[in-house]
Amino acid sequence: MSMSETADRSILPWKGRWQPAGLTEGCPPQRLHPSTAFGGPPPPTGEDRRRNGFSLVELMVVLFIIGLLAVVVAVNVIPQGDKAMRVKAQADIATLGQQLEMYRLDNMAYPSAAEGLAALRNPPASLALPQNYRSGGYIKDLPNDPWGRPYQYQTPGRNGSAFDIFSLGADGKPGGDGNDADIYAESR
Repeated sequence: MSMSETADRSILPWKGRWQPAGLTEGCPPQRLHPSTAFGGPPPPTGEDRRRNGFSLVELMVVLFIIGLLAVVVAVNVIPQGDKAMRVKAQADIATLGQQLEMYRLDNMAYPSAAEGLAALRNPPASLALPQNYRSGGYIKDLPNDPWGRPYQYQTPGRNGSAFDIFSLGADGKPGGDGNDADIYAESR
């Protein structure tokens, strides 16, 4: 195959490398950077290589901004976890209260303070009419409060109610303020 035949092709071979067509036949092949052969930027020179990347000051500014954003998010998100725990405790207390009401409808009385909430899972020995107790109990599992402690049950309850179910709060001690305050289901 002669050079005139290969000039009609879109690319010409030069010693194992391809060079774009349109160059004269007698020209030696040019060393082309792969990115410039296809219209990309020229290869970086010594000056450009030093300018690639980020300076220490730029990195420090970015890290400062990321740290500032992390603090803002943490300040706004962490208190929501405490609120969510209180809401979960109130929901659990309301559910246990409903189950105690069903227990009372079937057995004509609430469990005693000694029987406690365990009477919702297993029939107490002192039950007057054991045949009225639901098979399988009134609740599958007794939940613990969000801090991992069992819910408290007292009968009679405060303020003249038949019973009270409550959590001792984050500190696990009676009383307290804020997240340490006892949690009751106020509406019944």
